[in-house]
Parts: sequence; C-alpha cells; structure tokens
Amino acid sequence: MEEPGFRVLLTEAGDRKMEAVRAIRTVTGVSLWNSKLLLASAPVEITAAGWLEVADAAVRVLEDAGARITLLCDCCGRTIRRGAFPVNSARYTEPW
Repeated sequence: MEEPGFRVLLTEAGDRKMEAVRAIRTVTGVSLWNSKLLLASAPVEITAAGWLEVADAAVRVLEDAGARITLLCDCCGRTIRRGAFPVNSARYTEPW
C-alpha cells in the first residue's frame, strides 16, 4: 500500500511562461519539450510528493516563476494553503 502524500497541480500558466517552463523542469526533471507540453495542458498534475516539505518547496519554486498552483492532500483530497500550517517534523515532548 502506498503512503499518502501530496499532489502539486498546475492550474494556470501565469504571465511569465518561460520562467514557468524552467520551474517545471527544475521540479520534475523532464525535458524542455515535455515541460512546455505540461504547461500548455494546464490544469495538470506536476508532481506527487510524500512529504509536505517537499511539496511545499515545489510549490514555492513554481509560484515564484508566476504559475498558479494548487496543493492537494492525497488522503482527504483537500486543498492545502501554502503557509497555513507550521512545517515542523519534530514530535512534541509535552503531554496533553
């Protein structure tokens, strides 16, 4: 059984298309041609990540390039707002 994770969806290309293509190449590692195809076929899933930190980093790279991104939880299907939750993987040591 697969671990639940997070899906990064490209919803719109934005105004800076060449920067968005470069960002897609950075996040996915696919060729320039395939990056352009992904950008042209929005809305499309860019990548799936097992950890919130990895998905948040991918969202940051894509949004900084001008693309509009949606981050979805695989477990419940809800949209996660960037910066809504503190990203801290350390466990709490205090009792309830």
